Amino acid sequence: MYVAVKGGEKAIDNAHKWLDEKRRGDLDVAELEVSQIREQLALGVNRVMAEGSLYDPDLAALAIKQSRGDLIEAIFLIRAYRTTLARFGNTLPIRTETMSCIRRISATFKDAPGGQILGPTFDYTHRLLDFKLAAEGETKHLAPANHELAGHLPHITSYLNKEDIIQTEPNTNEPPQDLTRQPLELPAGRDLRLQALTRGDEGFILGMAYSTQRGYGRNHPFVGELRVGDVVVEMEIPELGFSIEIGEIEVTECETVNQFTGSKTQAPQFTRGYGLVFGHSERKSIAMALLDRALRWQELGEDNVGVPAQDEEFVLYHSDNIQATGFLEHIKLPHYVDFQSELELIRKLRRDVQSNAHEVSEQ
Repeated sequence: MYVAVKGGEKAIDNAHKWLDEKRRGDLDVAELEVSQIREQLALGVNRVMAEGSLYDPDLAALAIKQSRGDLIEAIFLIRAYRTTLARFGNTLPIRTETMSCIRRISATFKDAPGGQILGPTFDYTHRLLDFKLAAEGETKHLAPANHELAGHLPHITSYLNKEDIIQTEPNTNEPPQDLTRQPLELPAGRDLRLQALTRGDEGFILGMAYSTQRGYGRNHPFVGELRVGDVVVEMEIPELGFSIEIGEIEVTECETVNQFTGSKTQAPQFTRGYGLVFGHSERKSIAMALLDRALRWQELGEDNVGVPAQDEEFVLYHSDNIQATGFLEHIKLPHYVDFQSELELIRKLRRDVQSNAHEVSEQ
C-alpha cells in the first residue's frame, strides 16, 4: 500500500507539470498577462467575481489564467481564496438610484425619465465574426465613443409606486443572512434566495428562467429597468460615528414588472422580480429577476403549479456550480473498492441465474 501511495504522488506531480505546460501553450506565442484578461475579457472576469462572491477583477483574471479559461474552475479558486480573507464588517446597502450609469434601458416606458442610455451592448450587433480583431494593431481603427455617465436616475418602478399599482417591497431593518458563512437552509428567506441566485451558475439560472417564459409558470415579465454602472460602497466606522466611502464597484441591476391578477390576500397589481450582479452581466441579472419572481409564489398567495422554477429546493441547491462540479467530478476519482464489491455481486448474481437455469433444464 505504501508503494502505491508513493507511485500515486509521483504521477500527480507529473500531471501538475504537464498541466503547467498545457496552460502556457506554445512558447513562441507571447504569454497572456493578467491585465490583458482583466481589460479584454471583462465579461468573463465579471462572471467569476459574481459566482465566486468576491469583487476583485485582478484576482478573477488571475484565476481565469490559472484555470486555462475554465470559468467554473476559476470560480472555485476564487471561492477558496475568499475563505482565507479576514472579515471586518458589513457595508451599508448600496444605493443604485445614485448609480453612475453607462447603460440604462426600459422595456416598459419609451420616454423614461432621465432617458434611455444604450451604452456598450451586443444587442444591436449583427453577430458576424469581425476578422479585423484577428489582425495586428486592430486598436488603431477604434473610434472614440462618448463615455458620459448619467447619475442620480430614479428607478422607473418608483413612478408605478406613485399610482399604487405595483406591489411595495416591505422595509426591514433585520440584517440579511450570509450564505458565504452559513449553509443554505430551507425554507429560505428572500435574502438567501437572492444571494444563491446571484452566485449561481449563469447557464443554470438562464435555463430555469427560460423555462418560465416557455410556459412553466404563469408570469409574463417586462423589463421595467435594466441599469449598469458604478455605485459607491460605504461602511460605518464605529469609532467615527458615521459612514465613509471605501470604494466603488460596477454592478448590473434588473427590475422586472410582472402581471398579477391578485389572490385571496392580494389585490390585482403588478409584482416585481429583482436581480443584482457584480459587473456588467445583463443576461444573468434578467434571468435572476425572473427566477426571483417565480420563487415568490407563496409570499404572494399564489398556487404552486408544480413547475421547476417554483421549487425552491430544486432551484437553489442545483444552481451552485461548485457543489455540482464537486459531486459530479468526484466519480472520476478512484472507487476501486466500491467497484470490486459490485463486481463480485454481479458475478454472484449471474452464477445464481445460470445455476437456476441449469436446474430447470434438467427437470
